[in-house]
Amino acid sequence: MASGKTADSVSEKQTGKRSKKTKIQDDESELLTVPDGWKEQPFTKEDNPRGLLEESSFATLFPKYRELYLKDCWPLVEKALGEAHIRASLDLIEGSMTVCTTKKTYDPYAIIRARDLIKLLARSVPYEQAVRILQDDTACDIIKIGTLVRNRERFVKRRQRLIGPKGSTLKALELLTNCYVMVQGNTVSALGPYSGLKEVRKVVLDTMKNIHPIYNIKTLMIKRELSKDPDLRMQSWERFLPKFRRKNLTKRKEPKKKSVKKEYTPFPPAQPDSKVDKELATGEYFLRDSVKKRKKMEERKVKQEELLTKKQEERNKAFVPPKEKPLMKKTTTKALSEGKLDIEAFKEKVKKATTKKLGAPPLNMTPSSSSTNKKKKTKNKG
Repeated sequence: MASGKTADSVSEKQTGKRSKKTKIQDDESELLTVPDGWKEQPFTKEDNPRGLLEESSFATLFPKYRELYLKDCWPLVEKALGEAHIRASLDLIEGSMTVCTTKKTYDPYAIIRARDLIKLLARSVPYEQAVRILQDDTACDIIKIGTLVRNRERFVKRRQRLIGPKGSTLKALELLTNCYVMVQGNTVSALGPYSGLKEVRKVVLDTMKNIHPIYNIKTLMIKRELSKDPDLRMQSWERFLPKFRRKNLTKRKEPKKKSVKKEYTPFPPAQPDSKVDKELATGEYFLRDSVKKRKKMEERKVKQEELLTKKQEERNKAFVPPKEKPLMKKTTTKALSEGKLDIEAFKEKVKKATTKKLGAPPLNMTPSSSSTNKKKKTKNKG
């Protein structure tokens, strides 16, 4: 009986653990999925009625070519920041913009948005787009690309690749990420939702690493189509996404003579045989000097004879007549042998040849009798 009770208690504990795990998984899935059409409530004055304790401010410099544009649109900037009770000032002498909080400011994050606004304006982003940063669901990202590529010409080419022909690549990226992207100088300014900014940063950095943006745009298009299917939301999309392999076109030149490393041995190499050792091995050491000299003379004579024969062959090559090619192909003999000669055609050729001889008048051009008579008359008159 006791053993039965213990078994039941163990099974109950296991089932309890499993049920807890399933509950945690369900809770996590509910937390991950955000309901459609849900928006976060805006931060109002009721949330922070007493305001901020201390004043905080930010300042940024802007280039001289932006001075006229900022001077024109600055009243609009002051009006937009005045709704959040933030004071903005433009200093044309120093070339700087400053934003600071006031006693009426209740939103602590408003000063951060104001700082991003003046940063975007300094980076040549138009006012109409830069004002969107004051909304809750938008953020900005300024990506520095100037130090990613050392060679200036290569940097310009890759930056132009990001823009595309007539800005088509940049427009496609904006449509897929719902972000505004501005390429200016050594930075790329992006403005939009957080998920889009993440994708824009990845595409920009990959482009600077010599990965064409069209590959990332293709993956974004596939992800956009997959997100529409509710069944695939909780599944992995790796099987649907394309896998691009990098090809190294410029391979390192390999040497013609490769040096093969020998196996390591702790023992030193054997000492090479000396001249005396070689003579002892062949038996020449015990011969007389006269015999050694005679042997060397015979070896020299053999080498000389071989060289003489080679030189003689090279000289004789100049006297060998080349093979002559036939100048004219004798068609008549072949035709006669084959029995294909047309006699009438041959006769006509002979007649034409006789008429075309030098000094012979043509057949058709016979002098008329009237012309000869006229010539005689003129002679007689004279």
